[in-house]
Amino acid sequence: MAFENVLIEKRGRIAIVTINRPDKLNALNVATRKEILAAFEQLKTDDEVRVVVITGAGEKSFIAGADINEFAGMTAIKQRYVMKGGRAFDSVEDFPKPVIAMINGFALGGGCELAMSCDIRIASTKAKLGQPEIKLGIIPGGGGTQRMTRLIGEGKAMELILTGDMISAEEARQLGLVNHVFAPEELEAKTMELANRIAELSPVALAMAKASVKNASRTNLREGLDSEIDLFALCFSSEDKEEGVRAFIEKRKADFKGR
Repeated sequence: MAFENVLIEKRGRIAIVTINRPDKLNALNVATRKEILAAFEQLKTDDEVRVVVITGAGEKSFIAGADINEFAGMTAIKQRYVMKGGRAFDSVEDFPKPVIAMINGFALGGGCELAMSCDIRIASTKAKLGQPEIKLGIIPGGGGTQRMTRLIGEGKAMELILTGDMISAEEARQLGLVNHVFAPEELEAKTMELANRIAELSPVALAMAKASVKNASRTNLREGLDSEIDLFALCFSSEDKEEGVRAFIEKRKADFKGR
């Protein structure tokens, strides 16, 4: 697929996916959502890529939300069809490799929802996050009511969604909405440092760990514990497990191959 609104750059084992509509503050239109789906489908089978970082072009915005121009005149049936047919955020959440959101500015509406679909969120001190849909007479439709509640709890999620208020990166960190906050000039280096640390580990174990953690919010405790045992045991079928154990015994750094 030829990409117009999404850039893919590979730096060793890290792929950087950039939403590239800076003149629109990287707002998500239907075409861009389709490109995100295609980009992650492409990276899923790229064995050289172990971690994906997603960000927005320019200094002002990660993603400022949906492209509101597309809402004008949209019927309920057509909007439901569009949302059901291209669930880009679900594809990010279900991606088998770790995904890090590098939030360099506004992460509002669909931008906040995309960030919450990622596994780890790292923000600039200039970032602003929120779900302002209520101010348009609608509600979040890309998982905002569900993922935010699971991340920060019902009370605070309810307040942010009912008011549409934006919060600072530091408040988002305190709430658990983002993991780390850095100065703008440090953001990329710190994000890549973490991404590279993760990329050195076993791709097999990373996939199992991500799946098991996701189960915590998708199942009850007993089902989650049973699934964790199955995923833990499955790791013992990998060459990476043997390499990791040998490296520990031999007091050297493991060289994981993803097998």
